[in-house]
Amino acid sequence: MEFANDPIARRIREAAGRGTLSHALLFSGSGDRIAVAQYAAAAMECQGGGQKPCGTCPACRKVFSGIHPDVITVRDEAHKNLSVDTVRQIRADAYIRPNEGARKVYIFPDCTILTEQDQNVLLKIVEEGPPYAAFLFCAENSSVVLQTLRSRCVELKLHPAVTVEKESSEAGVELCRLLAAGKRGTVTELMVRLEKKRLDRDGLAAMLDQARTLLAAALLAQYGQAPEGPDAALIVQLGKRLTKQRIMGTIELLQTYRGACSYNVGASHVLGALAVELEEIL
Repeated sequence: MEFANDPIARRIREAAGRGTLSHALLFSGSGDRIAVAQYAAAAMECQGGGQKPCGTCPACRKVFSGIHPDVITVRDEAHKNLSVDTVRQIRADAYIRPNEGARKVYIFPDCTILTEQDQNVLLKIVEEGPPYAAFLFCAENSSVVLQTLRSRCVELKLHPAVTVEKESSEAGVELCRLLAAGKRGTVTELMVRLEKKRLDRDGLAAMLDQARTLLAAALLAQYGQAPEGPDAALIVQLGKRLTKQRIMGTIELLQTYRGACSYNVGASHVLGALAVELEEIL
């Protein structure tokens, strides 16, 4: 569960909770694609209650240990490319029902070993296979996957976790600094800068989470709990600048827009609406 706080992991949990997690996913980018693919497989097989994957049920433990009989990692150690016969065997195996899980999940950890012929063989099963079959493709550059196959997948692009979390955390801290300063127009300027940087929904969600954490600490400070950590001074400043009612209202507002990040809403639209409402607080 080491990737539970990754923005992509959050999206997987949310989609699994709604029952909308796609049966065909393409993990691209420079993050740990294989680990996140395994996380998605656990979400598909999870038998626990609440969020999926729960990480504690027998199915989750088997997936994370690499021993679940219905989660197959497709490799060919002996050849540079996957043989077309292996791919055809996968296509036939997909029609055999799972041994014990809800899904039969195939993880392709390196799509560079899939030839054009391999991908064309896989295309039909991805398009028309049984409802319990799922295919998780991993590629640093999604262009190695044929457009015909790529178009059948939901692509989730990973970024180095440290970079994404750091940038989002800094944006959340900056937002709170502006709220503490109380200067009109500065929040709008911040939102415009973030839009120009093409902040995505995951980054926006992480920023809002960080801002809510600081505001919650400021509310506790007003009730006598001394803040700790590198942002202690900012937390005190927020508590002095905003009343309890305004802090609680701001937390609720951020929570509302945090929820919007779980749906197919453009980050730029959320940033614009958020700027208007936060300016009212200043």
